[in-house]
Amino acid sequence: MSTRKHTALPKAQTLIEALPWLTRHHGKTVVIKFGGNAMVDEELKAAFAQDVVFLRHAGLKPVVVHGGGPQISAHLDKLGLVSEFKAGLRVTTPEAMDVVRMVLAGQVQRELVGLLNQHGPLAVGMTGEDAHTMTATKRYARIDGETVDIGRVGEITEIDAGAIQALLDDGRIPVVSSIARSADDGHVYNINADTAAAALAAALGAETLMVLTDVEGLYEDWPNSDDVISRLTASELEKLLPDLASGMVPKMEGCLYAVRNGVHTARVIDGRVQHSILLEIFTDEGIGTMVVPDAPDTSEEGHA
Repeated sequence: MSTRKHTALPKAQTLIEALPWLTRHHGKTVVIKFGGNAMVDEELKAAFAQDVVFLRHAGLKPVVVHGGGPQISAHLDKLGLVSEFKAGLRVTTPEAMDVVRMVLAGQVQRELVGLLNQHGPLAVGMTGEDAHTMTATKRYARIDGETVDIGRVGEITEIDAGAIQALLDDGRIPVVSSIARSADDGHVYNINADTAAAALAAALGAETLMVLTDVEGLYEDWPNSDDVISRLTASELEKLLPDLASGMVPKMEGCLYAVRNGVHTARVIDGRVQHSILLEIFTDEGIGTMVVPDAPDTSEEGHA
């Protein structure tokens, strides 16, 4: 009996540690940007699906937004279409856009919906095109002060979160592919998934935006040190933006946009760690980097 007690106790302590966070987050919407290694590694994918279902059963309302860079590149290669990037954005010809749409909505999203639905009739897949959830306009790249046409790459001009909210109210988990139709020319555009997740978090009045990445968070003094900044305000982040590595820019700009538009916290977390989402939301330590709105709001003491 004593051994049994002994082995069960740490489990009970872990569950109890989650209690204040369960109370705090109950009924709140959390938007999760799924990307990086977590998208391609089978074990990480399965752990991600478990985490999202856990959040749902713990009383939160998760929304998943995904891109699919590696899968798109692989498919373009297979078809002999060149992947070209300018200013960190994929140059997207009309032919490439057909592939982007097919891979995101027909492959990556379907797989994610399938993984989530192993746990019950929960996930519903959609794209930004559905019910005018996202409307876009053509985006141009700026290179050395010049405006460069990069094809079917868009930026969001409008969000209508009604369909997503209806799914959440029905207890479902929306899984959203980051493509949108333009009101100007009727074409479908590829949208950066970090940007899409941030815009959606703001439109839904989400409690939290979580962005999965392939780094531990925002480093204090990279490459001289691998200390991660665990918490910073919107203004502190804004000062750091010009010096960030190009891959981190849309993620951190998304976090900044979210907290400046009503989202309480935005977090960048390491998607290479199994169950990183649960560790971030339900433990005292938390992992990764958390961005909070500027004061006067001082209610977010510690790594909440």
